[in-house]
Amino acid sequence: MKTKIFIDGSEGTTGLRIFERFSERDDIELLKISSELRKDPDEIKKFINASDITFLCLPDQAAREAVAMVENDNVKIIDTSTAHRTEEGWAYGYPELSAKHRDAIKNGKRVAVPGCHATGFITIVYPLIAGNILPSDYPVASFSLTGYSGGGKKMIEEYESDDRDILLDSPREYGLGQTHKHLKEMKKITGLDREPLFSPIVSDYYSGMVVSIPFYADMLNGKHTPESVHKYFEEYFADEKFIKVMPFGAEAEDRGFLAGNGCSGWDGMEIYVSGNEDRILVSTRFDNLGKGASGAAIQCLNIMLGCDEAKGLNL
Repeated sequence: MKTKIFIDGSEGTTGLRIFERFSERDDIELLKISSELRKDPDEIKKFINASDITFLCLPDQAAREAVAMVENDNVKIIDTSTAHRTEEGWAYGYPELSAKHRDAIKNGKRVAVPGCHATGFITIVYPLIAGNILPSDYPVASFSLTGYSGGGKKMIEEYESDDRDILLDSPREYGLGQTHKHLKEMKKITGLDREPLFSPIVSDYYSGMVVSIPFYADMLNGKHTPESVHKYFEEYFADEKFIKVMPFGAEAEDRGFLAGNGCSGWDGMEIYVSGNEDRILVSTRFDNLGKGASGAAIQCLNIMLGCDEAKGLNL
């Protein structure tokens, strides 16, 4: 029997990628709302309650409103918005963090998919705090480089316009007021005592991102080197098919550069550890629409269905 899936917000970037990944699956029946009624509350409510699992690819307020429409107790929700990522009763959709996270996804009815920047950040910080390597009161600072698809339809149109502003030709730092919407989950999910210093940058390419965090070695718990931190990440993610800890020194293959679009179209993630005896740098590279959004959402679906986590995904 096929699982009935409804994607609320199927015409946005995240929803479209999810739709594409379902194209060759024979275990899913997609419930398709007509284009002219896709914003009609009554029609949306009907489709949500007719589904087994509904994906919400919506702005925060619309996602909250959609959840309030659920009347069928058997309906499960996978929300890709920011709305529920730190809410009680919602599983945080990052199974690689711990067995507890994976079990919560498997057995839950409400799953909140991590934000793209947050995914790269939490991949680094959560294991280090869990392993008592990084103190929870460490003053964490991070840079995150992303392609413009992370800004949604409006930003995509802006970047792909024939008469676009010349300033879009160069990388642009944003979130300058330190109020980025991913900060809340970055702090809560990792267990940091305070929100990190976070500097996101959008650049002139479609998709992919690199999130980097530098650490002073002498401010970590115990004695650590880039090599020992690399080994720790290898062991932490040893059995995870979506996360690939790159060989130590692998960045040399591209002359020490990490291109933001290096994982575009791929649904996994790479981890790089570099630096020296004084300062250790950990970087994650992935697709903001893959492991940073749609790919992560489908991975959660697969866990909920009890099938191969990578089913329908590009690894």
